[in-house]
Amino acid sequence: MQQQIHRMKIFFNSSLNELEKELKQAKAVLNNVRASRSAFSVSLSNNNNLNCFGPFRDDRLIPYKHVFINLGDGYNADSGIFTVPRSGVYSLALTIYSDAGSPGNSLAACASLQVNSQVVTGPREKNMQDQEDSATIVVALHLNAGDQVAVNLPIGCFLCDDSSHYNTFTGFLLYATD
Repeated sequence: MQQQIHRMKIFFNSSLNELEKELKQAKAVLNNVRASRSAFSVSLSNNNNLNCFGPFRDDRLIPYKHVFINLGDGYNADSGIFTVPRSGVYSLALTIYSDAGSPGNSLAACASLQVNSQVVTGPREKNMQDQEDSATIVVALHLNAGDQVAVNLPIGCFLCDDSSHYNTFTGFLLYATD
């Protein structure tokens, strides 16, 4: 009887140690998932009145000032730059809107999505036929930790926004690759 109790005690301790080991591994995986969360969504402004950014005589990075979410603190509202915290595949979306003010005025709704100062893609609408225009692009890219993603306003272009948030820049990690 004593031997059976001893064997059961050894079996129980062995099982307990195995379960504790699996729990520790599960917690490490969960912490890794939590640490890799990265998402931001911002808009040009949150003003009640429609205000325009640009046009300028040189290219400028757009500092999206109204932050909806900045999970992982990768987006810097002062510079307009998202610094990639972890290598992986990211979904990036850019919506632009501009208002010429009145028919016949020149409309120049354009911007470019850049990674490390290199243009990836960007909508461009310059004409005198419309009073207002908008465009959206969505792209999935493999980015490396430390890459800098920003939106550039080309020479002569301008974007207009108010509390309706017509101009947005959004990104989030789909899955990590490191």
